Amino acid sequence: MRQKVSLQPYNTFGIDVNAFQFQSVTSIEDVQELLRETPEENVFVLGGGSNMLLTKDIEKTVMHIALKGYEVVDANFEENELLLKVAGGENWHDFILYCIERNYGGVENLSLIPGNVGTSPIQNIGAYGVELKDVFYSCQAVSRRTGELKVFTLEDCGFGYRDSVFKNELKDQFIITSVTFRLTKKDHKINTDYGAIYDTLKAKGITEPTIKDVSDAVIAIRQSKLPDPKKLGNSGSFFKNPTINQATFTALRSKFPDVPYYPVGSDSIKVPAGWLIEKAGFKGRRYGDAGVHDKQALVLVNHGNASGQEIWSLALRIQNKVQDLFGLKIIPEVNVF
Repeated sequence: MRQKVSLQPYNTFGIDVNAFQFQSVTSIEDVQELLRETPEENVFVLGGGSNMLLTKDIEKTVMHIALKGYEVVDANFEENELLLKVAGGENWHDFILYCIERNYGGVENLSLIPGNVGTSPIQNIGAYGVELKDVFYSCQAVSRRTGELKVFTLEDCGFGYRDSVFKNELKDQFIITSVTFRLTKKDHKINTDYGAIYDTLKAKGITEPTIKDVSDAVIAIRQSKLPDPKKLGNSGSFFKNPTINQATFTALRSKFPDVPYYPVGSDSIKVPAGWLIEKAGFKGRRYGDAGVHDKQALVLVNHGNASGQEIWSLALRIQNKVQDLFGLKIIPEVNVF
């Protein structure tokens, strides 16, 4: 157990706040032991630090999830499927590369998303037409209250758009130690319909893409739009895309005919938050070292020495301006502490 540790290396925004105490855990037994020794309310769980904004020192014991390992738990789950169990401390993109190398399909569209495997079910991460729930089979988690190990099935997790049971009724009650994925072994379902994947592949002359081709295309697209957290502090998409009903959308479109949109049901329309933020005049703007990325307005960035409070103040400013202009409330996707 280390005392007063800077968390700057452990969060992708690069915010320099301190942890009262810091402990890396590398096994389920480590997790359970720390929970036995420390009151539940005094434990702060830290994974890859990619979906959070730290606005102050953490006056708790920070449990850094560092569990590692891969295990094929059922090589013949179905004729064309296998189940792969991945430890919660594995880096998400490293996991994608692990799958590509072994020709395990299903997660290639989720390439280059920052963070760790253990936090992926919490917000049902998604990109380019695929969500975690599409490849999720189950996860193991330790109860913060009892220390017991519990398995959650797909049905148990209540996945929604950037949402799950772990963000709602079970918020802060469990620590996910591993996730088991349902992946294809051959005859992969290639998904190139979303975003610029098809055009990127076409530009390369690829007409029959492999899962590696799709992954490479997604990586290229993301790198062209999104900053590398190692070079420019950020947490990816800061806000969720708002989903509105048809009547609200019709009223919005009458004022802003060029608004992009995506139908997500019989009476639901998703509007890109990045477009709203850009239209509100924030793209590329900088307030001290807190700013909005110049290529993707959905991404808030730390140009060097911004505090978490400064990033959060900018987020609130954006939120209020979008509300005033469009009558829509955009909600943060990141967790703010």
